[in-house]
Amino acid sequence: MTSIPIDDCTAAPSPIPARIAIVTDAWHPQTNGVVRTLSTTCEVLRGWGHEVTVISPEGYPSIPAPTYPEIRLALTLPGAVGRRLAAIAPDAVHIATEGPLGFAARAYCLRRRVPFTTAYHTQFPDYVARRTGLPARLFWPYIRWFHRPAQTIMVATETIRAQLREQGLTRLTHWSRGVDLSCFSPQAPRPPEYAGIAGPILLYVGRVAVEKNIEAFLACPYPGTKVVVGDGPALAGLKARFPQALFLGKRTGEALAGCYAHADVFVFPSRTDTFGLVMIEALACGTPVAAFPVPGPLDIVTESVGALSEDLARAIDAARYCDRATCAAYAAGYSWEAASRQFLAGLAALGEEEAVSLAAAQLY
Repeated sequence: MTSIPIDDCTAAPSPIPARIAIVTDAWHPQTNGVVRTLSTTCEVLRGWGHEVTVISPEGYPSIPAPTYPEIRLALTLPGAVGRRLAAIAPDAVHIATEGPLGFAARAYCLRRRVPFTTAYHTQFPDYVARRTGLPARLFWPYIRWFHRPAQTIMVATETIRAQLREQGLTRLTHWSRGVDLSCFSPQAPRPPEYAGIAGPILLYVGRVAVEKNIEAFLACPYPGTKVVVGDGPALAGLKARFPQALFLGKRTGEALAGCYAHADVFVFPSRTDTFGLVMIEALACGTPVAAFPVPGPLDIVTESVGALSEDLARAIDAARYCDRATCAAYAAGYSWEAASRQFLAGLAALGEEEAVSLAAAQLY
């Protein structure tokens, strides 16, 4: 198996191409942090000359996920994913999700003794717990079982790294996230829907789903106008319960950036995210962040760019005093190019673990 070239965050990408297979159950047309991370990483890697093949639910029959019909679960014949991997003959296999396709790829790799990496993108036990009413601890055995054979498990933050270590998963490497500074900036145009609404404008962006804990934001007794940007299965119920809030639906690109840039505070009520791309998008637009002190926000939000508190109203109030230029400057430190080099460094463990140790020292 060919080694994957490793670079530090300041070096030019290696011209040596590699064939990389990424297996994911989360892909377009879904709109979430996992899909944005994977699709942007693929774009960067392909721009550097790597040959990246994504095995996703596209092209497979699928069924809606229980309690989450917007997510489709691929149905494959036994061995179908393995045959695709064999045909690709990749230098590296990365399994991004713990769903049916990830399960099939894992089985093939173990059966054929093909090394692979995984990533812990989603607080899977907490997500399933919120949707089933069962305790999260019941789902951790599956996570341990799924990820333990991986050469490395990629994690976005130190808080998640510590959590996985507590679960006995120790082959961990850092894979951060980035933000498109050409799109997300304080200069983004003001959305027309903001005209005439009472301030301060408090914004949530993301999936409108039960695990995002949006009701905690909408029920918060802080004055002003609460704005929700996004779509999802909980949208109709939240509209009915909180008619005073402004629901703008899905926004992308410059229109989304404008929603961030002209809000007073970005409120991130989720307790189940491993990172929270929307937080650095908001910061890049100069908007401070208010959140609970949980994984994700704990690793991103500092006192200069936002506030964390179990009292969400207190966090919002404190965040309003943050300097917006400082927020934008802070977010500029998150680069998709640097994050993609970290991804390559994680893959390199498939062929040269000593090089990965050196790269990890450079990337932290």
